Amino acid sequence: MTSTLGPHTDISAQKIAQDRGAGFIASGASQTRAKRIGDRDKTAARLLRSAVERSYDGEVDIDWDEPWLDEKLFYPPHRLTLYGTRIWDKLSPEQRVELGKHEMVRVFSFGILVEGVLSVMLYRNIADGTLVDDSTRYMLTEIGDETRHSIMFSRAVNKIGVEPTLFPRFVTKAVMGVISLLPLGAWSFGWTLLFEEVLDRLQREAVPDEEIQPHLRQVFKIHVLEEARHITFAREELVRSYQAAGRIRQGLDRVLIALATSLVAPLTFWPGLYRRAIGMSAFRGFLAVQLGRNYSENVQFMCEPMVRYFHEAGLIRGWLTTRIWRVARALPDDIYEEVVGRPRKERTPSLAGRAVRWLVGA
Repeated sequence: MTSTLGPHTDISAQKIAQDRGAGFIASGASQTRAKRIGDRDKTAARLLRSAVERSYDGEVDIDWDEPWLDEKLFYPPHRLTLYGTRIWDKLSPEQRVELGKHEMVRVFSFGILVEGVLSVMLYRNIADGTLVDDSTRYMLTEIGDETRHSIMFSRAVNKIGVEPTLFPRFVTKAVMGVISLLPLGAWSFGWTLLFEEVLDRLQREAVPDEEIQPHLRQVFKIHVLEEARHITFAREELVRSYQAAGRIRQGLDRVLIALATSLVAPLTFWPGLYRRAIGMSAFRGFLAVQLGRNYSENVQFMCEPMVRYFHEAGLIRGWLTTRIWRVARALPDDIYEEVVGRPRKERTPSLAGRAVRWLVGA
């Protein structure tokens, strides 16, 4: 086994990430800025050309018949949800690999659901438009991209050989009901950015990581290269929709985006996977992750490019919105200080808090 699966030595996830392809990670998925929004149809035409020049198909661009490499990992260990906890210290190398498989499969299965949700929102925006302009054609192209990505993710899950941990059916139905009934607006593109950029951020970090299985690195590479144009389109549409809305609607959009952000990390890593992976109860795993010292760092890493764009676009303001963002623990320190008006304080856990942490193994 590689050294990254050895005992925990109090090395932060941020430090590890800096040593692994930091340039590729920092480059981000899109360089579009909230203050430099171009013409809608010109942007769509440019992205359509990009789709012709830079599109991939996991069915032909990945050799699914090649076996896994024994010495390679399925997920960057420092991004595993239990990394840095006392539970992690007690896991054997084999258990850590198994946990990585389950968390990778969870990311892929969540990605399939998210791609479907995004396609529904794109279809709703298509139906609300002129149907024959470049923006419509681009959205149809993006739906095709999302379909190929979902097929690619499902192939990867099948090859890993781990059954995905799915949401309870009522959760999926509730999400689809909300997506179908809420009036279209900036929130839909904000949610698109949220889901796309979180997946992009997690996968982009692993592309240059030679410790990860080559199959998975190729999946990640295909996804992040094509997601760059999706994120560009969503960023511009978000700003256009938000600026065109009235004051009350803008407030609703800000709250909906903040609420979705507060849920994205818990939903991405549904705690039911811990029982299957290492025989630990879902409740204990959930508490250990939420109380662990690396949770906030990982959430901020996942959300940072998106959060900075939201802040630049004026979406992180207002009493209720700010409260939700603080609960989400997704704000980087500099944006937290600007939004809240004071630096983030490092809270010392109470005696009861330390006792709970010890009991759950955080």
